Amino acid sequence: MRDVSAVAGVSVSTISHVINHTRPVPEPTRKRVLAAIATTGYTPNTLARSLKRSETRTIGLAIGDIGNPYFTEVVHALEGAASAAGYTVILTDVREDPALEMAALAALIGRRVDGLILAPSAGGAAAVAEARRHGVPLVQIDRVASTGADYVVARNGADLRRMVRHLAALGHMRIAMLSGIDGLSTSRERIDAFLAGMREAGLAHDPALVVCAGFHIESARRATRALLDRRDRPSAIVAGSNLIALGAMRGLSEREVRVPEEIALVSFDDFEWADLFQPRLTTIAQPCARIGQSAMELLLSRIAEPGLPPRRVRLPTALRHRESCGCAPGAEFRL
Repeated sequence: MRDVSAVAGVSVSTISHVINHTRPVPEPTRKRVLAAIATTGYTPNTLARSLKRSETRTIGLAIGDIGNPYFTEVVHALEGAASAAGYTVILTDVREDPALEMAALAALIGRRVDGLILAPSAGGAAAVAEARRHGVPLVQIDRVASTGADYVVARNGADLRRMVRHLAALGHMRIAMLSGIDGLSTSRERIDAFLAGMREAGLAHDPALVVCAGFHIESARRATRALLDRRDRPSAIVAGSNLIALGAMRGLSEREVRVPEEIALVSFDDFEWADLFQPRLTTIAQPCARIGQSAMELLLSRIAEPGLPPRRVRLPTALRHRESCGCAPGAEFRL
């Protein structure tokens, strides 16, 4: 910093103000300092600075499956919002494993992250409690393991109920639900919405048609084949997530079952290539970018004011009407 000071012709404190944005500096002076930094090759010692200030300008992010396109979109938006606020994100993939989740949390807390964003696993309540025990600000995304901590999630109910009513209006009497991992709030809420939609449509509920398909393509493929093996197999399938939908499509293709002529298929979660399949996949889209941005906003305010009461944000979804439900292109939802 003394070298930069000599080159720029300003005090060391002015260099600090330019780097840390701690006080307004006249634009000509700021440009001189930045030019001197470039000339000298100076790099701020962020570790020393973090020790002095008790902050690291880092955010820990623990999610279940980075390979899931849904999480990829959320992380992209979240990282952009963090970068704009001067933070770096440390990402960990816990593979929906509570033990890996606790280990990742311990590692992130050990790195003295300023805050945590967590997509909690089925055992995620323990992880939330551990973060709170250490006094680390935390926001939950996608799932809710504890209502005592901030969260940002999609509204899992209204559009899923509408989708079930739509399938019923198309004449489907036996509709199956392939749900996600047992114990996740998203799985519970989507199953509840599916059952509510069946009741609203006046359809009887067959418990055998609500099947846990996990969150992997292969497990969803097996669950789909099991449904097809039934003598009274369903005429429509609601997939509880994008990866479940891909597994269902694979299982249907292997049995040469035509969609939607023989079985209709719809999915919670939209993804970039949903309209490239034949037929194009009817979906419920989550607001991925808004989830990531809102989570970062909540976390920054929680870091600034740790005593705030828990905030609960639920964002609306959107129906993406295509042809896999059995409708012609451009047709309206039958609700």
